[in-house]
Amino acid sequence: MAQILIVDDDPRLRQSFEKLLLGEGHEVVTASTGEEGVALVERGAGGLDLAIVDVRLPGMSGLEAFRAMRGLDPQLPVIVMTAFGTTDTAIEATKAGAFDYILKPFEIPEVLTLIGKALDSRRPAGLKGPTLSDDEGDHATLLVGRSQAMQNLYKSIGRVAATEATVLVRGESGTGKELVARAIFRHSLRAERPYQVINCVAIPETLLESELFGYEKGAFTGATARRVGKIELANRGTIFLDEIGDMPLGIQAKILRLLQEKQIERLGGNRPVDVDVRIIAATNRDLERAMRDGAFREDLYYRLKVVTLWVPPLRERPEDIPLLAQHFLARHAQELDSTTPALEPGALDRLIAYPWPGNIRELSNTLHKTLIFCRGASITAEDVAQALSEGRGRGPVSEEAAARAIEAIRTWVRRELAERPGARAYDTLCERFDSLLVSEALALAGGNRSKAARMLGITRPTLLARIDKYGLKTETLVTE
Repeated sequence: MAQILIVDDDPRLRQSFEKLLLGEGHEVVTASTGEEGVALVERGAGGLDLAIVDVRLPGMSGLEAFRAMRGLDPQLPVIVMTAFGTTDTAIEATKAGAFDYILKPFEIPEVLTLIGKALDSRRPAGLKGPTLSDDEGDHATLLVGRSQAMQNLYKSIGRVAATEATVLVRGESGTGKELVARAIFRHSLRAERPYQVINCVAIPETLLESELFGYEKGAFTGATARRVGKIELANRGTIFLDEIGDMPLGIQAKILRLLQEKQIERLGGNRPVDVDVRIIAATNRDLERAMRDGAFREDLYYRLKVVTLWVPPLRERPEDIPLLAQHFLARHAQELDSTTPALEPGALDRLIAYPWPGNIRELSNTLHKTLIFCRGASITAEDVAQALSEGRGRGPVSEEAAARAIEAIRTWVRRELAERPGARAYDTLCERFDSLLVSEALALAGGNRSKAARMLGITRPTLLARIDKYGLKTETLVTE
């Protein structure tokens, strides 16, 4: 038999818990406020086996009560309850050492299983981080979702945030990997220190090295003074390397040295510079395949993946779409200085049924477009269908046309291989195909770079980098 404390301001929930747990053979004590719950822990002097605490309480909040309880009894397992499930609540509770947290309403078998695990564990206090925050302002909506996949991600962020571990964030384009990185930083021990972001494909290769590592005066033509790179600027803080899977091999070697030796060298420099930074990296590439192809260093791969967080694609969490839709509509309405329209049930059904190959970014852009062109007080299924159809490009290609295109490609490849034998043939052909894909996407999008990026499934900075790399000219078509 265990002694369990329930802290919640809802008398019906306290009664339900008491009846349920008494039936399981446990002893139950209850409190309606955080102050009363803390007092019971203090009087219990270690006799309590588990506390279950609601986040929203009158007076002292649930997180403040949780902090006070852990100060009185560091060994006490605490389960946090909430009906809101905001990002900050989940991450902060997990980071500070909560055994787990659950969302209201919950299923009784789920709660009993969790209580059993908590009582069995009696594990020591978790990793301690900065003071808990009850702020649910702007930052609380950076990551949005109540699905189990997102709740698991929040917990993982909470567990890794208060450590110094290198983190590799993986997931498809548009899933919100940069938001995950920012959440890790905001809840880390370095949250008050510098945070630098660099996109490894948005900057041409010739400039990326100097952006990262800086340079000495005279290192190259035009280097009239020393310049400190972003890694040095992030000293004692965090640097986020986005799209690291596209980083050139030469620069990968220097990042490896940074991870191993905590040192860098500026371009043109002849002595190492000590740097203390935490690295968070992200990619949508298949790094395992890139290693096999020789495009990514194996030693760097294992240095980066101390902790790997996978961000789920939107199609795997459709239950989050209604919440996300309301979030984006409110945000875009504020940007447009308009009222937030209602989503008709048919419109929501269409949003949920769509597979969202562009993930969160595509959903946001679609709702932004819908909001701009919506003429009524609410968004209809037809409004959503129109916005989605505009981003699909051309219709399906016939089998005959596809066969002709494949034969033309084969003929072109044979000619290129005959004219350009040697080790560079593969790279040359890949670049030409890449250039052709970018050109075609821009043409289909009428020169709209954001739309072309969505069609290709890449970010806009990545597209801009490739336009610059291949020297492509673009023209935006304006129609009546």
